[in-house]
Amino acid sequence: MIPLGNDTTSDQAAAQNSHEAFSLPNTQQFLLHSEARERPYRIFVATPTQEAPPLGFPVIYLLDANALFGTIVEAMRVQGRRPEKTGVYPAIIVGIGYPTDEPFDDSRYYDFTMPTSDEVLQALPVRNKEHVWPKVGGAEEFRAFIEQELKPRIERDYPIDTNAQALFGHSLGGLFVLQTLLTKPHSFQSYVAGSPSIHWNKELLRQQEEQFPSLLQQNTAKIDLLITVGELEGSHPSGMNSNAREFFDRFSLLSKEELHAAYHEFEGEGHVSVLPALVSRMLRFVLRR
Repeated sequence: MIPLGNDTTSDQAAAQNSHEAFSLPNTQQFLLHSEARERPYRIFVATPTQEAPPLGFPVIYLLDANALFGTIVEAMRVQGRRPEKTGVYPAIIVGIGYPTDEPFDDSRYYDFTMPTSDEVLQALPVRNKEHVWPKVGGAEEFRAFIEQELKPRIERDYPIDTNAQALFGHSLGGLFVLQTLLTKPHSFQSYVAGSPSIHWNKELLRQQEEQFPSLLQQNTAKIDLLITVGELEGSHPSGMNSNAREFFDRFSLLSKEELHAAYHEFEGEGHVSVLPALVSRMLRFVLRR
């Protein structure tokens, strides 16, 4: 009898392969420079293995891709195997990130926020009272980058259904999602704002809400909106959960023919632990048929 593990050739081959970098199937990344920024964005793309339908695949644009891209791709890959049971159908995932190996980059403070006064910044809840905020207020530039530079590149290189586009962000990314909905509602057909940091630009959002109904009426296509929070975020001094709920309550009063709004609070989850559950809920919400 030959002892187990006595195959020297197999052992050597395994040793040679033991340190190869892991990669996600059917994904790629590239740097995309913006005319408005000196530093490029790191763009992540995941494509389905299936043949594209005649109109192309739905597409999900996600923020903070350095932190969330892998989670979303794996959730899509596993749940998409049985879409008739999971409600997760094939889609292209486009992640917008930064040229760093860290999950988050300070550039997000600039990209995801509207201009914010020093008074508001000083009043934001932080653990360290001497905290110095990075540069903020570049949301309009970032929106222009997505619309004028990123989307055309994606639509050129991938089979995209331009009538089935979603925008997903969490925390400050969730704030950006709501800002985009209020100012450019027909840029996407679905919006998912997880734990949105409404307290950053709350007064501005309320002002923008006044013009939102008229913007909705300029296009006949219905828009879907999902707002979520984690239960444990309710104790945060920012008023995260109450702000999100108030925002949803006001939007749920709008015509269901123009805007379908949904709200969910994840039991027992905090601001960061909520992310895996949020990803699954987001995929089902955006890709349901």
